Amino acid sequence: MRRTSFEDMNCSLAQCLEVVGEWWTLLIVRDALLGVTRFDDFQHRLGIARNVLTQRLEHLLFHDILVKEPYQENPVRYDYRLTPKGRSLWQVVTAMRQWGDEWAAPDGPPLQVVHEACGHTMTVEPVCSHCGEHVTLGDQRPILGPGARDSSLIPR
Repeated sequence: MRRTSFEDMNCSLAQCLEVVGEWWTLLIVRDALLGVTRFDDFQHRLGIARNVLTQRLEHLLFHDILVKEPYQENPVRYDYRLTPKGRSLWQVVTAMRQWGDEWAAPDGPPLQVVHEACGHTMTVEPVCSHCGEHVTLGDQRPILGPGARDSSLIPR
């Protein structure tokens, strides 16, 4: 069953979901962020049907999240590598993983991340890009941006 497209919605979150909102897609991106590059490795790690994986990889290639690089000539086989656009999804995947660690992992986080510079496990926390202060939901308010088509993005 095909879901409704968000293609015409004037919302950056909706446009992100249009590209990575299908559940296998973010799991493929997660594995690519962890260094997985080969079709068979994605398929084995995820237990995903080969035809579904092929469709999801083609979708990620189309949206410039991944690029294909041949690593074997006969038969031709490819590595799937993240583009800069794809690597920038690490913040999205990290936020979702951290939410899952807090709210859906009763035995504790299945995966932790170590900060290479200090050697400690870490979480990513939101800070203001201007002043560096830690930000919570109550510390922000929405305003219309230059791409807004109307004021419906902000609830009244």
